[in-house]
Amino acid sequence: MNTDEDKNIEIDVNGPAKVTAADIVADPDVEVLNPEQYICTVADGGHFHVRMTVKKGRGYVAADQNKSDDMPIGVLPIDSIFTPISRVNYQVESTRVGRRNDFDKLTLDVWTNGSISPREAISLAAKILTEHLDIFVNLTDEAKNAEIMVEKEETHKEKMLEMTIEELDLSVRSYN
Repeated sequence: MNTDEDKNIEIDVNGPAKVTAADIVADPDVEVLNPEQYICTVADGGHFHVRMTVKKGRGYVAADQNKSDDMPIGVLPIDSIFTPISRVNYQVESTRVGRRNDFDKLTLDVWTNGSISPREAISLAAKILTEHLDIFVNLTDEAKNAEIMVEKEETHKEKMLEMTIEELDLSVRSYN
């Protein structure tokens, strides 16, 4: 939807017919993301007419919250799910970096309804999570100025321990 105001859409089909989201007659500000979505089947001689209100929202809204006192008889409020994410899988695997193998690798598989890309969804989720956790970071100046994920410099001793025998420049007697 390209607008913040509520829009009405409509389906009007005579049977026999298989009704899909492609049969929705909508304002140019409303885009049907999945035109193949099956809605119903109309029998021979049957007629299917429905008028729906589309609006922007966030998260999940139950049918009773979509109900208002001034709704005419015949209007059926339904649950609303506004999330563009249809499915998410994650996998945590052990991985190695250099000689260390005590790191974890997170793999995310994200499926969306097409209104947002999976990359945008992950980015937005990370931004929201960061904003929620920001309150804890701002509690102390020490935490605010702490350096995170900085590679520590290898000490001379660690460098020596990682050298091969050939690199040590030992005498022939010591080498044997």
